[in-house]
Amino acid sequence: MATVLDVASYILAKHGPMTAMKLQKLCYYSYGYHLVWEERPLFPERFEAWANGPVCPQLYQQHRGLFQLPPDALGGNPGRLDDGERESLDLVLDGLSHMTAHQLSEMTHRELPWQRARARSGADDLDRSNEPLTDADIAEFFEALVTADGQ
Repeated sequence: MATVLDVASYILAKHGPMTAMKLQKLCYYSYGYHLVWEERPLFPERFEAWANGPVCPQLYQQHRGLFQLPPDALGGNPGRLDDGERESLDLVLDGLSHMTAHQLSEMTHRELPWQRARARSGADDLDRSNEPLTDADIAEFFEALVTADGQ
């Protein structure tokens, strides 16, 4: 199984350089869609309900302090991705890579996985929270999107 760093490195190789926030959100959307399409997690690391949307702490530790990330910033190995993982990533990137970090962040704020995690933690809009988003919430939300789109 790939790691979040492998996935992030793949995204940067295909569409980098980009901001750290945009990379976080593209990893999140890739994780969610892959969970539904392939019925398995894209990587073992989890997302937390931070103030600016879902963030994977392990990825954050690698880019902390950097705003713009070049394609070789993280040291992950995109070669670890299998065909299904690459296909999921390519579909998500085709659909979302044109969006800005701010647009992607705003989208996550309107979606149930992040909202539910924030509610569980009792966090207000700008409060810090390390409450994890659950795979059950992510799968439920993305399944509804896929079903609505007829995918």
